[in-house]
Amino acid sequence: MIASAGQMKCRKCGYIRQITDKDDLKRTKLRKEKEITIVDDTEEIATLPTIKAKCPECGNNTAYWWLRQLRSADESEVRFFRCTKCSKTWREYD
Repeated sequence: MIASAGQMKCRKCGYIRQITDKDDLKRTKLRKEKEITIVDDTEEIATLPTIKAKCPECGNNTAYWWLRQLRSADESEVRFFRCTKCSKTWREYD
């Protein structure tokens, strides 16, 4: 249950009741989204598939690509690209 305007409310069913002295309230911080960490491993990159994609940095037409699930399972994956010439990394969302 969450506290709001002197009341306790259930997020699932919507039940509301007044806060009493017997209630033990705890304040929590909002959860922060995790940072994306890309590990540069040159041995692993050599095994990645390539695709014809124009690099926004140098204009090269070939890039390595891979997919990562960054958010919850019901959202689509993010496609990452890394230029084979200058190693610029960028992403595309579906």
